[in-house]
Amino acid sequence: MKWIADMAVAQPVAWSVLVLMLVAVAGLVLSSLKVKGVGLGIAGVLFAGIVAGHFGLHIEKEILEFVREFGLILFVFTIGLQLGPGFFASLRQSGLKLNALAAAVVVLGGGIALLVANLLGVDVIAALGLFSGATTNTPSLGATQQTLKTLGGAVAEQANLPALAYAVAYPGGVLGIIVVLLALRFLFRINPEKEAEQFRADQRKGIEPLERMNLLVTNANLENLAIGAVPGREAGVVVSRIKLADAKEVQTATDQTVLHVGDIILAVGTRRALEQFRVVIGRTSDENLMKAPGRVVTRKFVVTRKAMLGKTVEELNLDDRYGVAVTRILRADIELTAMAELRLQFGDTLQVVGEEAAMEGVGKALGNSVRALNETNFIPIFIGIAAGVLFGMLPIAIPHMPVPVRLGIAGGPLVLAIILSRIGRIGPLVWYMPANANVAFRELGIVLFLACVGLKAGEKFFGTVFTGQGLHWLIGGFAITVIPILLVGLVARLVLKMNFTVISGLLAGSMTDPPALAFANAVSGSDAPSVAYATVYPLTMLLRIVLVQILVLALCG
Repeated sequence: MKWIADMAVAQPVAWSVLVLMLVAVAGLVLSSLKVKGVGLGIAGVLFAGIVAGHFGLHIEKEILEFVREFGLILFVFTIGLQLGPGFFASLRQSGLKLNALAAAVVVLGGGIALLVANLLGVDVIAALGLFSGATTNTPSLGATQQTLKTLGGAVAEQANLPALAYAVAYPGGVLGIIVVLLALRFLFRINPEKEAEQFRADQRKGIEPLERMNLLVTNANLENLAIGAVPGREAGVVVSRIKLADAKEVQTATDQTVLHVGDIILAVGTRRALEQFRVVIGRTSDENLMKAPGRVVTRKFVVTRKAMLGKTVEELNLDDRYGVAVTRILRADIELTAMAELRLQFGDTLQVVGEEAAMEGVGKALGNSVRALNETNFIPIFIGIAAGVLFGMLPIAIPHMPVPVRLGIAGGPLVLAIILSRIGRIGPLVWYMPANANVAFRELGIVLFLACVGLKAGEKFFGTVFTGQGLHWLIGGFAITVIPILLVGLVARLVLKMNFTVISGLLAGSMTDPPALAFANAVSGSDAPSVAYATVYPLTMLLRIVLVQILVLALCG
């Protein structure tokens, strides 16, 4: 077996791959272990790396750093692609309140990290690692290390200290948020199941489902008027079918279809919009056009053709070209009325009403390729990553700071991915990644990053933990975790009267902690906390990355 021992020197790349795969496998097995539904999650890879590093499984410094940073880039970029479309929408309405509370958690955590450094005598650089580990935020650790390296000198030589402190504080970070959620539940005597049901009821109040209404034209002012010119449709109504007064069969209704008194039309929209439209048209009809004889059918098509992206429903001109009507658009599990000004995105599902003979042409015009929907186009991905890295290196001057702040390779790709996925398309480039591919690349990235962090920290981990300094790190890390989320949780419940389901998702998202989200979902018996989690996650991630850089420059620059 001497050839294996010699591999580290003779074949450093092969040795590095072997060590990383062994750590990844052991870590993923460890992450799958759960006690009452709660486990380490992906952090199992970190601890597997620590054990491997402790027993002497090391790889070359240059290879370790490259794999670590590349894994971090993959992780944050795919997160940005996933969350980007809903990021800006999350900043409106209640999202502003949730993000303000999450930002308070971040700022309080940074303040407590400084107090820990002063009161417990913890090294400032180690305290920054505690801040990342106690909040289970891996990208902020990467940002801390990157910023320390840019400062050079003796400070740069301590760039591995935050990783060691991170590893010590991480378990307390996972446990601390669970303790806080249980404490809030006990303190306010909360029934999570009832809170979740109330949350769902509140959600239903804010979303009006689409309905159909059969209407008889009795308004004489509409005689010989095209449907597209009928007032009231701007409220969100689409007319899809019509039965002429002297006809027996149903026909497709388009904007050019002319109305006559006695016609029956089928309108689609929200209840409120349909009631307003009924006043204009006449009255409801007992005849259901969905069941009436005719050659009209309903089909669904997925938008995958690049030429259609960014176009409005009106610009598609499907009614003139094929004699069909688009009634609904399904986007990210949300059903929308197909209003003329609504712009199409890759993966939108259009519900189309028309004759069967026209449907083949509609499908070709829209693309309707399930294969394209599941394919990953790597050219835009690679361009986006490269642009994200360059974006992260741009200096941002902040008054009274010794050197400019940079988003770094943790923040640049994240921010640019959010922007690009929100835009959707620039020329021939479409920033879309299938969900399964996104999850695969994200998991690959975080596994590589944590494996490298663990291998590097493992050299000194156990020798640090079982000392007085290690005890201070554990206490300090737990304080950084618990105090901010406990204070914000109390304010959210006592002052803002927020639902516990929302609070649990908010706190998990403010800590960017997937294990905590899993626990919150299990406690509430639903995935309702995921809504608040997704709302605050992008901004929280960005704030943590920027804050640690500001702290590094302020304290070490």
